[in-house]
Amino acid sequence: MQMMTKEQYIESLRKLNLNLYMFGKKVEDPVDNPVIRPSLNSFAATYELAEDPQYEDLMVATSHLTGKKVNRFTHMHQSTDDLIKKVKMQRLLGQKTAACFQRCVGMDAMNAVFSSTYETDEACGTKYHENFLKFLQRVQDEDLAVDGAMTDVKGDRSLSPSQQADPDLFVHVVERTADGVYVTGAKAHQTGFVNSHEVLVMPTISMREGDEDYAISFAVPTDSKGITLIYGRQSCDTRKLEEYNDIDVGNKVYGGHEVLVIFDRVFVPNDRIFLNGEVKFAGMIVERFAGYHRQSYGGCKVGVGDVLIGATALAGDMAGSAKASHVKDKLIEMVHLNETLYCCGIACSSQGTKTKAGNYLIDLLLANVCKQNVTRFPYEIARLAQDLAGGLMVTQPSEADYRNPELKPYIEKYLKGVASVPTEDRMRVLRLIENMTMGTAAVGYLPESMHGAGSPQAQRIMISRQANMEMKKDLARKIARIG
Repeated sequence: MQMMTKEQYIESLRKLNLNLYMFGKKVEDPVDNPVIRPSLNSFAATYELAEDPQYEDLMVATSHLTGKKVNRFTHMHQSTDDLIKKVKMQRLLGQKTAACFQRCVGMDAMNAVFSSTYETDEACGTKYHENFLKFLQRVQDEDLAVDGAMTDVKGDRSLSPSQQADPDLFVHVVERTADGVYVTGAKAHQTGFVNSHEVLVMPTISMREGDEDYAISFAVPTDSKGITLIYGRQSCDTRKLEEYNDIDVGNKVYGGHEVLVIFDRVFVPNDRIFLNGEVKFAGMIVERFAGYHRQSYGGCKVGVGDVLIGATALAGDMAGSAKASHVKDKLIEMVHLNETLYCCGIACSSQGTKTKAGNYLIDLLLANVCKQNVTRFPYEIARLAQDLAGGLMVTQPSEADYRNPELKPYIEKYLKGVASVPTEDRMRVLRLIENMTMGTAAVGYLPESMHGAGSPQAQRIMISRQANMEMKKDLARKIARIG
């Protein structure tokens, strides 16, 4: 089977039987649901761009398993060039969607589990890597969308998984059989789950003795028996349901989503298990996945930032303020911050190294520096965007008012900026900035920048571990000529 087209991908989702709830009700048709569809469109862009010859170098790779062309989102990085192209691909998709396109998590999870299973087998004599290779080849052959699921709900953060008052606050094995295991628990903040065919589950933290039932990694179809999904609420989400929703949603075509995923005695066959009780290897999966995903943010958030910077510049043009020195300076600062994030993504990629399994791992120190900057810079970019956009971004009348024949002439007259610019165009740009800094897209651009792939302190801990402070001290000792 060749790579799926955008249309084939969308039709494949119709075959899923997801147990999905939103706003307290069962969702029978996720594909055409107006709240969900923009996130599907973003995900579908990963298939659509792979069909376009002008983007083939970024969107398509050659499988090291079969030698066939595959979507880069299913590829195991075979070089630093692959790592760099990954970041460039993510920036491109951010530019095209101005939203979270959701497929990065699965790609990062697969690359982490690929190398981790190899080293687990090497140490423990298990066959997890063989299991994973079978799963990976099917994903590549069928061009499947994979959700990466790491974040447990965690309960009491001061207690380990096995010490929790409620054992289900971390996903864990509740029964073992000759054919596989049953798991129970929940994964939070799951980006793109509704638009995925498979879920690849990983541990969420390093484990220790006593946590064996929680040291579990596996893959199952997203519509497996026992999986229940609760769709996450987003700012301004019900604007998509309003009669007039062409302007007010800000970005009508694209969006993102997160869900709470509940596993209630979900069966996992033995050949779908990639870790099962080997506690000392749980941390390896966590660290490698986090590193890959922190690299990702040096691409996707930059692409979204490109759109926000462009919208802010347009708002200035439409208001007649584009030539003001302070406007120019603030736009320069937005570009500076955005490109700094990109530099970090490229840097950690260019310094990647080959794992024992054969795929390439980014430089973990630089990946953590990348994500630490991502927890800060998008917020400043958004602040500057709101500064330059002005208060009309959040006080302009609704589209319903604008479409009212009695009110439209007033709105056309009094919301006018530069005389040659249609008022409606100005309203659209301002709503886009609102969408990206306060509305539905802000979920993926701001809080996700803060907490996705680990909250800020997680990166600071990793930076501390990898800083090689003793080497730096030795350098200083030699220069200062001390003991």
